[in-house]
Amino acid sequence: MKRIKIILGIIITIAIIFLSTGLIFKETAYTTEVKVNKPIDEVFNLFNDSSQISNWITDLKSIDPIDVKPEKTGSTYKMVVENKNGEEITLQEKIMAYVPNEKVTLFFMADTMLKTDDYTFTFENGVTTINNSSICRGNSYLLSCLFPYFKAVFKKQDQEYLNNFKSFIEKN
Repeated sequence: MKRIKIILGIIITIAIIFLSTGLIFKETAYTTEVKVNKPIDEVFNLFNDSSQISNWITDLKSIDPIDVKPEKTGSTYKMVVENKNGEEITLQEKIMAYVPNEKVTLFFMADTMLKTDDYTFTFENGVTTINNSSICRGNSYLLSCLFPYFKAVFKKQDQEYLNNFKSFIEKN
């Protein structure tokens, strides 16, 4: 009986810690960066060319415009990506801010996640630096409890996409 109480106490403690995570961390934030040996206008234009995105986001199966604005800000797209299990995930991308050769802010909405990527572009000594500040939020309280434990996975994936972009643009 004593063992059962100890095991139950451990399980309850772990559950309380897990459920407290969602109260403490409302969102999961991280940054990524890449330096590209190309001029800023070339980097910015290729980065924002939706017809080229699948060259560095290899999980992307399709991107279709829903509402394209001439000034880019406010444009929305339907994206389909395939996760590592082969499942297709549909999400909506909205361009929240677009300042040529300086910044683009993207908001993604999926069934389980809301994500904002804020990319800034700077140029110095022939090198363009892309900085990304990301914020992820779960669509439910339990996902909000879970996301902080996957911060390293989210960051690794976004860094991989930036590294793929660097390789793609520097080859061309």
